Amino acid sequence: MEITLIVIFALGYLAITLEHTLKIDKLIPALAMMAILWALISINHLPVYEVDTLLKELNPSHIDEILLHHLGKTAEIIIFLLGAMTIVEIIDYFNGFATVKHFINTKSKKTLLFIFSILAFVLSAIIDNLTSTIVLITILQKVILKRDTRIWFAGLIIIAANAGGAWSPIGDVTTTMLWIGNKVTTLKLIQFLFIPSLVCMIVPVALATTLSPFKGNIDEKAEQINSETHKYGAHMFYLGLSAIIFVPVFKTLTHLPPYVGMMLSLAIVAIFAEYYSGTKINISSIDVDHEEDSSHSPVHSSLSNIELPSILFFLGNC
Repeated sequence: MEITLIVIFALGYLAITLEHTLKIDKLIPALAMMAILWALISINHLPVYEVDTLLKELNPSHIDEILLHHLGKTAEIIIFLLGAMTIVEIIDYFNGFATVKHFINTKSKKTLLFIFSILAFVLSAIIDNLTSTIVLITILQKVILKRDTRIWFAGLIIIAANAGGAWSPIGDVTTTMLWIGNKVTTLKLIQFLFIPSLVCMIVPVALATTLSPFKGNIDEKAEQINSETHKYGAHMFYLGLSAIIFVPVFKTLTHLPPYVGMMLSLAIVAIFAEYYSGTKINISSIDVDHEEDSSHSPVHSSLSNIELPSILFFLGNC
């Protein structure tokens, strides 16, 4: 039976990795694998154990207890990510990421490369590396119109974003899971990974500056980057990022699980979002009065934009 469980586990993760080839969302094999494995363990009355990381030994446990334990740990990750993603969506609701465009005021390709790389490194450490990559590449499309040149820049942005997300407990899902599980601490992550992450960003960027795609100036006339900006966009941008940064501080001070701090941060950001949206705003040339139409609440709109399948995928790891 153990061999059967291992085979099902291997096939499940193979289906997850072949998501695009099989054209099946990774959520489906993850949840199916989780349910089938636990069902076989229960039906065959197989022994289950809890790992004691301090004593480095296995302690016998009951299937209900261990399921509840892992469900609780998984729920912590899901609630944490829901809070973080909602804050990011609220920033986007107010077009706050357009604030980044103020850092981009040069035509030099080499200077642009350093600006985008530094922004990717910093942003990915605060929000997740995927979101920071999407935001910066969206702006990149407005700055550099030639596709071939843009692909080179996009590649370096991805490298910088992955490097930036590695040293922060909230910059990458992997480090976030380890941090929530108390496997790593914020200070130790920064102490041991910041310099290596910085090197991983600087070396490729420095080497890229010697290549022809990053020499000279941008010849084409760049488009105006998202001129429809919200008057509170910059406020929400800095408030949202500060709220996310506050979460590790909250955990250090209170020793409570990170999702508690994230919920507090979300509440604070939501208060300002609701207040700012109470006045007449202009998004996509439509005047919206929050008091007259509650369906345009920034929190409601942000929650509706979150990709739940990506969040629920973690249930498959339960």
